[in-house]
Amino acid sequence: MGIKQYGKEMALECYQKMSKIRQFELKAAELFMQGEMAGNIHTCVGQEASAVGACMALQKTDFITATHRGHGQCLAKGGKADLMMAELFGRVTGYCKGKGGSMHIVDIGVGMLGANGIVGAGIPIAAGSALASKIQKTDEVTLVFFGDAASNQGTFHEAINMASAWNLPCIFLCENNQYGVSVCIDRVCNVENIADRACAYNIPGKVVDGNDVFAVYEVVKEAAERARKGDGPTLIEAKTFRQRGHYEGDPQMYKTPEEIEEWNKRDPLPRIRTEILKARLAKKSELDSIDALASKEIEEAVEFAKNSPYPEVQDLTTEVYAVDNERSVIR
Repeated sequence: MGIKQYGKEMALECYQKMSKIRQFELKAAELFMQGEMAGNIHTCVGQEASAVGACMALQKTDFITATHRGHGQCLAKGGKADLMMAELFGRVTGYCKGKGGSMHIVDIGVGMLGANGIVGAGIPIAAGSALASKIQKTDEVTLVFFGDAASNQGTFHEAINMASAWNLPCIFLCENNQYGVSVCIDRVCNVENIADRACAYNIPGKVVDGNDVFAVYEVVKEAAERARKGDGPTLIEAKTFRQRGHYEGDPQMYKTPEEIEEWNKRDPLPRIRTEILKARLAKKSELDSIDALASKEIEEAVEFAKNSPYPEVQDLTTEVYAVDNERSVIR
């Protein structure tokens, strides 16, 4: 049946979310290169299908933790473009009131427990969230996004071992975009698939085409159902590709033109667009309208950010340090 089995509503929702993520990332990259933002940003252009497919398979009450490349993951879970753009601009109206920046977006309201600038740091946080759900006897599931390089961190093995031993409702989703900064994963990992490591912890390991939003949806849906039934965690590897550099301005000399060309042919956004049109679930004009609305939303987010104030100097340490209410100063 292919894409038709999901129906028009779901197909267009996936397309809308992927289009919005793509446009948010490209606009953020453009503004950064123009000197509009401080710090740096890491975009997920080319990885939209894994974020959207995974979050579509979760419930609103489920949780996620994200990577330093987490804009798309937050948007996919229901985050707001204007609050995130304001955070990138360092404005007080941003998700973290301008103090977190690109790599530390948090939106507890939609179950986004936070992105993280430390590679692999979100993995044990997700295990802790899943443990809390188990202790509280809820049916919540926590999914952690992490990159291929994070699978070589100690946090990866420690958290999966704990989740397996304690049968936690956690989904470990590796977005294998082939590179940890400039190092190809094949040079530092002697297994064909990162998901093969699941056997060491006696949990399922699944490999999926990370550029196929519906394939990702299916494998995450299965893992979520398994976790919700009390059958424990799953390790999923979504094979995808980071189309832009590790950071904006990265010349990407470590990639060959042939590799880039081959992966660009598998770009998830035109892929789902072609599938929708081929299945006659929507007309080109409908998809164009979705793109236009997404573009309008991103432009409005930029205006919202630019028109928002910076944090006041006296608020430098508020909501940054934990405060002992019995003391007047932080020691």
